[in-house]
Amino acid sequence: MLKIDLHSHTHFSDGKLSVPELLMRAEQMQVDYLAITDHDCVDAIAPALAFVEQQKKPKVSIISGTEISTRWHGFEIHILGLDLDHTDIRLKERLASQIEKRSERALKIAAKLAKIGIHNVYEDAIKHVVSHEGNKACISRAHIAQVLVERELCANFQQAFTRYLGAKKKAYVVPDWIDIPNAIKWIHEAGGKAVI
Repeated sequence: MLKIDLHSHTHFSDGKLSVPELLMRAEQMQVDYLAITDHDCVDAIAPALAFVEQQKKPKVSIISGTEISTRWHGFEIHILGLDLDHTDIRLKERLASQIEKRSERALKIAAKLAKIGIHNVYEDAIKHVVSHEGNKACISRAHIAQVLVERELCANFQQAFTRYLGAKKKAYVVPDWIDIPNAIKWIHEAGGKAVI
């Protein structure tokens, strides 16, 4: 019986674990196939493949992937791209545009928080974000929530979203994501399979 995990994040997006930590955790859990699907980036794939290649008897096979943020009728829908070519230049450029939108959104959220007296959130949040090979870091609301928890303004992540970051809350900013057909197109053109 194979164990397959088709949705995991590293610290290259909003996961807590580095690539080696995630792979060691997967091995401990006896996962046979692990898809690394960080938000709007593929930066963890090359280090993951290199890590697995260094192992004498690799126990985990890597499925290259990403999780593309989209908008649909006012909802945020995430589309997984699985088994895609993580070296595809056009895909990387397209995902870079998503990362830019993430950064712009995070700055707007920080500005809204500053208006209610919570300052320098973006600067503190970006410290928790990892970038790779000169790429722009993939900042998310989770990083901002982490700052709010660290400052003891919220008891936990959920409270950060219900009080400040969730839809219609004080610091919510409507994202400017691509639509679902474009996300599917990006994934297919990089040789992958698109999954909701």
